[in-house]
Amino acid sequence: MSFIRTLRGDIKPKNLGFTYSHEHIVCRPAYWKQRGEGDLLLDDKQKSKKDVEDFKSHGGNSIVDATAVDYGRDVKAVKEISEELDIHIVGTAGFNKSFLWDADIKEELKPIVGDYKTYTEWIENATIEELTDFVVKEVEEGLEGTPFKAGQVKFGTGYNRITPLEEKTLRAVARAHHVTKAPIHSHTEAGTMALEQIDFLKSEDINLNFLSIGHMDRNPDPYYHEQIARTGAFLSFDGIAKIKYAPESTRINCILELVKKGYEDQILVSGDTARKTYFKHYDYGLGFEYIISKWVPRFIDEANRYGFDGETLIRKIFVDNPARCFTFKT
Repeated sequence: MSFIRTLRGDIKPKNLGFTYSHEHIVCRPAYWKQRGEGDLLLDDKQKSKKDVEDFKSHGGNSIVDATAVDYGRDVKAVKEISEELDIHIVGTAGFNKSFLWDADIKEELKPIVGDYKTYTEWIENATIEELTDFVVKEVEEGLEGTPFKAGQVKFGTGYNRITPLEEKTLRAVARAHHVTKAPIHSHTEAGTMALEQIDFLKSEDINLNFLSIGHMDRNPDPYYHEQIARTGAFLSFDGIAKIKYAPESTRINCILELVKKGYEDQILVSGDTARKTYFKHYDYGLGFEYIISKWVPRFIDEANRYGFDGETLIRKIFVDNPARCFTFKT
């Protein structure tokens, strides 16, 4: 049986529709809150909802919310947005990267994870088996004690390194995948360490067709992308609109290079919209509507100029590929 698990329940893969594969909707990361970084606090449900509504008004159907437990997610608010707008949202179990773990654990989580002060303290003291059990429960029972279940499991690593604690969470997430069959997503810092992550996952006997690797456009290296694609993993180009890192031409060229090499079935695209200044209704940014309303037409035009069928590629990238990537196969 194949299904995609959303916060509102399981759906058939064919019902996922046009999908952003990596976003953040309502979250208050303790790490940034403790440092006074208000731009990184998506703390107004109604403003977030308006951006999601813009996405839907342009034909969007589904969003994968990649906010893990250590990034201050508001599960209830995101579920309410899903209900109120009748849009599918996939939640995320697992962990982020280690530098965020110095933050204080939310009081509401302590009955679930234990009486630890910080995420670092919890992860250091827990066994891999205990961390695995936590992730499994978030997929099979609900996120943070709610009845709203995760539809993917996540781990993260830092810039050009994988710390012992990051390896620990990676292995816990891999083992949770074996129990739940949930798809796996990885955070790479600036697009680094993807191949090293893959080596660890191979040692846990993971079928890499279940893996999507984030932030590939932060490391715009076509040779590197090809090495990753050869493993069967999905590559997520999820920094659309972030011109401070690279122009859109760089991202589009990297995607079309993969298409030329025959990997069009392994490409995902999204915005990782995690700052108020990226949102239209928080701070006049480009918002959730940008990719579907502005970037997609540009991509179609450029793809057509290179001799591809741009419309077909858009369907693959935003409809067909997410439907396969985020599917549980039991």
